[in-house]
Amino acid sequence: MAEVIDGKLTSAQIKAEIKIEVENRITQGKKQPHLVAVLIGEDGASMTYVHSKVKDCEEVGFKSGLISRPASATEAEVLQIVDALNANTDVDGFIVQLPLPAHINANKVLQAIDPKKDVDGFHPENVGKMSIGLEGFVPATPYGIMQLLKRYNIETVGKHCVVIGRSNIVGRPMSILMSGNTNPGNCTVTLVHSKTKDLNSYVKAADILIVALGRPEFVDASMVKPGAVIIDVGITRVEDATKKSGYRIAGDVNYASVAEVASFVTPVPGGVGPMTRVALLMNTLKACEMREAAEN
Repeated sequence: MAEVIDGKLTSAQIKAEIKIEVENRITQGKKQPHLVAVLIGEDGASMTYVHSKVKDCEEVGFKSGLISRPASATEAEVLQIVDALNANTDVDGFIVQLPLPAHINANKVLQAIDPKKDVDGFHPENVGKMSIGLEGFVPATPYGIMQLLKRYNIETVGKHCVVIGRSNIVGRPMSILMSGNTNPGNCTVTLVHSKTKDLNSYVKAADILIVALGRPEFVDASMVKPGAVIIDVGITRVEDATKKSGYRIAGDVNYASVAEVASFVTPVPGGVGPMTRVALLMNTLKACEMREAAEN
């Protein structure tokens, strides 16, 4: 039976470490880290996620802010908000919650963010730095996954890592990080996607399988090599009449099936999700420290 990689527990440990760090900073008369979230529209999942981020900030002693605008906000209005946050010297990092309404060009907005405040790690400058191993901000979900692998002492050197999914938010960054000359890292990486022929043969060969394609319970035990490490990034609401809410949360992996053959597996919920949120805090603290170093 696979060992559970507990993201909830690990994120709580990291939060406790950050809280001590912030308390020490304040004792030394240093700045309190400040994270701001920008929310455009009333998407339920986005609202829940952003409010969780505000709560996380309170837990670790950060200042936090939330700027909300209706879905009817114009692209120009959103860009004005970004410009104001770029110029605000008290704000260390900020995120513009995705997805944005269809009439707003997300790439234009993300590229307008000051790379030094881009704690989501989506600006092309930070993506470029990550790809060549320079100091910058790694996207929160991949950063959180790397923390899990590190803190669970999962051996990655020389292993075959297969990533399912090629999004700019998870799949591509994970393929870069896992192939890097780092620890965790130093894997031989295969990235597969919807157009891959004979996808199962690649998946079956994985020592480490990272699944981020948004199809509930797509991977089952028949696709998994015995002893593989499984990281499930998927999170989908699936209709379930037995639940009070009318739905249940499912990952991209059939957990019960895969747990019989894998060595390690992340649950959904409680695996990668909490680590995404805590990675954002880590990036914000880093942004604060990097700015101080540049000023001194």
